[in-house]
Amino acid sequence: MDNPTHRTPVRVGLVGFGMAGAAFHAPLIACTSGLELTTVVTGHAARAAAAREQYPGVPVLPSLKDALATQGLDLVVVASPNHVHVEQATMALQAGAHIVIDKPVAPTAAQVRQLERLAEQRELVAAAFHNRRWDSDFLTLRALLDSGRLGRVQRFESRFERWSPVPSRNWRESGDPAKAPGLLYDLGTHLIDQALQLFGPVASVYAESDVRRAGVRAPDDVFVALRHLGGEVSHLWMSKTAADTGPRMRVLGSQAAFVVLGVDQQVTDPKTPRLGTAQRAVLTRGTEEEPVALLPGGYPDFYRGLERAIRGEGAPPVTLSEAAAVLDVIERAIHSSRTGAVVGVSS
Repeated sequence: MDNPTHRTPVRVGLVGFGMAGAAFHAPLIACTSGLELTTVVTGHAARAAAAREQYPGVPVLPSLKDALATQGLDLVVVASPNHVHVEQATMALQAGAHIVIDKPVAPTAAQVRQLERLAEQRELVAAAFHNRRWDSDFLTLRALLDSGRLGRVQRFESRFERWSPVPSRNWRESGDPAKAPGLLYDLGTHLIDQALQLFGPVASVYAESDVRRAGVRAPDDVFVALRHLGGEVSHLWMSKTAADTGPRMRVLGSQAAFVVLGVDQQVTDPKTPRLGTAQRAVLTRGTEEEPVALLPGGYPDFYRGLERAIRGEGAPPVTLSEAAAVLDVIERAIHSSRTGAVVGVSS
């Protein structure tokens, strides 16, 4: 049997060294056995300097075209702004490299499926970075559902609410639809993906979307309601204007409820699995309350699974089909928020 310690490392090029690239992808790649960060691509001078300082000896190039032509990359990780994801991922696939694309992958589900077809034609691995599947609270909830302790789930409530009264005024808050801005494409991607993973496809979508802060053109306060084919209902909140935040999760079942307060702290160090030390979780039955020990989160598991998939030892940790399903819901949520209608989804 092949010894993993003697395998040739997968040569990885990281495109983009903003928050996603520098805080998540680069450290996770660096700590994954079998992967080697060999190139960073950024045309931003300050970010290029930061990449050279944090990863001395790793070439930093201004364009993906140059990196693909000179660096012999096996895997390209696209962590650039949303509106260039498709162009850069297509370029990487055409050059024969496997790809990872940060969420939401693309502005539309159709574009994601086009990338998926190209990857299949080239027999290359393509994965979406939906890292919140490895959050401590999500993993714990999934285990509780598998155990049957909650009974039949009636409503799943999930929130990513923040208090950011001063806008950052970057592309995420612009009004250009081609840039896939706003909270639905950002935090909403995670919330919708988690709901689909837990309860499956949806029959209908209803959404309310508002711009609350002066100078912002993209939605910064959003509510989405999903009715799943199995009968469960997911209520999802995402906001940058919440001076008081609600529970991270509240799951109402026929036998008990599961409530999580606080957020997973892996965002401060994604290399290190966490026990949800900033979170408190309980199982409740009326006035009875039972503490729940949260399972450790594990963002590194994404890249471990990806490395195995590239070597032909399993499926990608998150497929582009799954990413497209999330965008199907987002597109219907946008339509619902504009019309006030409940939008059906064909199964």
